[in-house]
Amino acid sequence: MKITPVVLCGGSGTRLWPLSRKSFPKQFVPLIGNKSLLQLTLERLAGLTVHANADKASNHLICVASEEHRFLVSDALDAAHLTLNASSNSTLNFGGSKAARTVLLEPVGRNTAAAMAIAALAVKANAGPQDLLLFCPADHHIPDTQAFVDSVHAGVAAAKLGAIVTFGVVPTFPSTAYGYIEEGTERQDGSRSVKRFIEKPNASKAQELLLQGGVLWNAGIFLVSVSTLLQALEKHAPDILKSCEAAMLAAKQESGAPSQTGEFKSAAPAFVRPEPGAFKACRSESIDYAVMEHFFDVAVVPFKGQWSDVGSWNAVADLTPADADGNRIEGKGMALHARNTFVHAPGRTVVALGTQDLLIVDTSDALLVVHRDHAEGVKEVVSLLEKGQLTEAVTHRKVARPWGWYDSVDMGERFQVKRIGVKPGASLSLQKHHHRAEHWIVVAGTAEVTRGSETFLLSENQSTYIPIGEVHRLKNPGKVYLEMIEVQSGGYLGEDDIVRLEDTYGRAS
Repeated sequence: MKITPVVLCGGSGTRLWPLSRKSFPKQFVPLIGNKSLLQLTLERLAGLTVHANADKASNHLICVASEEHRFLVSDALDAAHLTLNASSNSTLNFGGSKAARTVLLEPVGRNTAAAMAIAALAVKANAGPQDLLLFCPADHHIPDTQAFVDSVHAGVAAAKLGAIVTFGVVPTFPSTAYGYIEEGTERQDGSRSVKRFIEKPNASKAQELLLQGGVLWNAGIFLVSVSTLLQALEKHAPDILKSCEAAMLAAKQESGAPSQTGEFKSAAPAFVRPEPGAFKACRSESIDYAVMEHFFDVAVVPFKGQWSDVGSWNAVADLTPADADGNRIEGKGMALHARNTFVHAPGRTVVALGTQDLLIVDTSDALLVVHRDHAEGVKEVVSLLEKGQLTEAVTHRKVARPWGWYDSVDMGERFQVKRIGVKPGASLSLQKHHHRAEHWIVVAGTAEVTRGSETFLLSENQSTYIPIGEVHRLKNPGKVYLEMIEVQSGGYLGEDDIVRLEDTYGRAS
């Protein structure tokens, strides 16, 4: 018996706008100690492998993510420094190749039931009758790894006996942001039965539940055998399972993720793409509604450690120590004659003067000021921005790319200025533009430039010019980040004016 962790990386994190956006959701944002919640989740799961008994350890890990975020997941896996053995017998054999880390790429989001279904189907052929899957959201903050590991192990016995085990957090205040689990009687396996699931309550109901006792916050973490999950889906959500089976039957896999030089390597994660048509036909439903509320054998294990789903700016603020006046400051923020004010200011100076009970979040292209009592309504702001077709609803000024990033620092009618960062060994696509010329100035590192038929190196403080229509490529041949300034000029400066002739990362023109 082994436990295979499955990290669910979906979700847009709209409640944490403007820091979290659909193109760069909260699970990828460096929120805590300059680490993303996904990276912290991966490190915590590595702790599970280290601390588990030999018969409970797995060298394989699965992430379920959007196609759009594939390289953000890959970067997080690299940053977590997971030491998984790609040649181990416990690795997933999918499509004739083995990989210790597998990333299942959803063509569209279909909620947790479908995400969990494709993960179970991916490991089905390699799973023993009691092999378990541990499903963990990518955006939770659980600082006590040992407490987490102990809780998981406390649920193993129930999961081996055929239960779906969920984990409930012992509540510390009457929260309206979480669903609740009402505990039933103690089971012989050491867990407790689930009496009922309770939707997110209003303030008075939350207070009533806390006074009642015997309730837990629903953490959305599940431990279940592969066979039990598939049987439960077949009984309670057969349409979801059928769609996912069709999608995985025709799934395609890359043998490994490209390295920064574009070469494929066995230690990199394997990307598996379910067939888009079948997966898009799948009904969107959470595992809670599709299965958990109907399954006959659901157990819960209480978790007494610190936990947060970091689901609102109030939750983020609570992660920062408060001063004597209850103010919490991040970055270049300041508070004067203020009380209970949170300021997130990573870039420029932001001063809160005479404020009370405010959340102030500043980014390079958007500013949010919200009363603490309205923090849960930030998602409505995102909907409003989307209706207005404002790009700030979806993307940041600084945009992540598989080769690095770019930051649009200035723009006019016929020009645009970008800062560009390229990872060591990485390269942009071989491309051309129909409507713009480009000036490149290297400010740090070394650039290898292909321009037409010539290839040459540029060092710090050197520059070059790319005329309209000229075929070109930028590469970082060095071992440190390449940073440069790009000045675009022309009649049209949109990102869709890129004709890719060759691309390391499999992107179409």
